[in-house]
Amino acid sequence: MAEQKKQPLTASDSTVSGSTQTGIAVDLAQLLHQECIQLLELFKGRETSLSDQTPDGGRMVSLCSKAKESSTEEQVQLLHSALRQCLGMLHCVIQKEEEEWGRLDDNYETLKASVRERLKNLLHTTKDLLKSNNETLEVTPDHHCNEEVDGTQGTFGLKMWTYRVLLELIHWADHAAKTLHVLHTEKEGTK
Repeated sequence: MAEQKKQPLTASDSTVSGSTQTGIAVDLAQLLHQECIQLLELFKGRETSLSDQTPDGGRMVSLCSKAKESSTEEQVQLLHSALRQCLGMLHCVIQKEEEEWGRLDDNYETLKASVRERLKNLLHTTKDLLKSNNETLEVTPDHHCNEEVDGTQGTFGLKMWTYRVLLELIHWADHAAKTLHVLHTEKEGTK
């Protein structure tokens, strides 16, 4: 599994037409979700000592309790904030892993870089979708890596924290695909 080749993902692999801005956003979110799942599988294949472990804790990123009552555009704005936090945590994973093990050249590292770029693209896309709301949305990571990650220490703590971050990325990429699909349906009148 760790030696699995990264499959190129293209817009043609998705289920929504990418010819509109919202369709492109849905496609990006779906591709990000697929890549995040693949990244977790590569991580678990690489870290076989974690095969019987389950990370503790709830959501690392959460939205305000009013999110479900918000309009779809407001939900996309909240989603944008959550994705920024995910990007920040991914940056920390990359930084902490490089400090611990150096820069490796394998499928996991390649896919991790791809996920980071796709997440940045999704942030720019959601920012563009919301331009008419008179709000300036940031696309930079929303997290600082200057303290111990999640209160854990040592190699095992870093691995468990990375596992949690990858699960969080999967959750929010899936949430993004679903929320953006609703927005696409509302704006374009198609499924």
